[in-house]
Amino acid sequence: MRNEQLPLARRHTALRCAVGHYCPLGFNATWAYLAATARPSPDLRRDPAALLRALETLEESRAVQLNDVANFAARRHTEKSAGRRTPRASGTANLRGPRWPSETAPSRLGLIAAVADRHSAFQRFPYPDESLSSDAQARALADLHARLDACASSYLRALGRLDVPAKEELVDTIHGIRGLTRPGYAPLNMHVLPWLRFADLVAYAAAAPLDD
Repeated sequence: MRNEQLPLARRHTALRCAVGHYCPLGFNATWAYLAATARPSPDLRRDPAALLRALETLEESRAVQLNDVANFAARRHTEKSAGRRTPRASGTANLRGPRWPSETAPSRLGLIAAVADRHSAFQRFPYPDESLSSDAQARALADLHARLDACASSYLRALGRLDVPAKEELVDTIHGIRGLTRPGYAPLNMHVLPWLRFADLVAYAAAAPLDD
């Protein structure tokens, strides 16, 4: 990606491959984050300087993530030696779900771009057909879909901030979606699990400390 002798299109493809290997927000959301934070020219297809800024942002985050994993491994070694076989949930929180590992607060612009990208996709997700759920589940699905859409819209309108009632509504919506998921393979999961991943991204973005 740093080889200026290569065509820009090839370097752009190489960055896409790198994001495929490391995408802490999910591939599309991570790409949106990088494109937004490569400002003032976020056109990664045509601007080699923006491409390098995006690469540096990705590398910095990856370095923090590797350090977090190393620290977790060392801590677990100590805990196992003391007889604690199961890690505390709080100890694995930074290793689960969407997050942007960073030495500083994540970019508000980047998180807004990530949520906006996934919100657009959420509105296009195929909706489960009636055969996959009971009437009661179908009503719950419609309600949760509308509530999650409203939560994401509120986050975007507020430019990355949610007030306390809106955050509580989002938490309740996530709880409701989790209640419709089933262990292992379940036909309904293929619809609600993408909703859950999007909801977790919105919750992280709304709770993350911001760079401004």
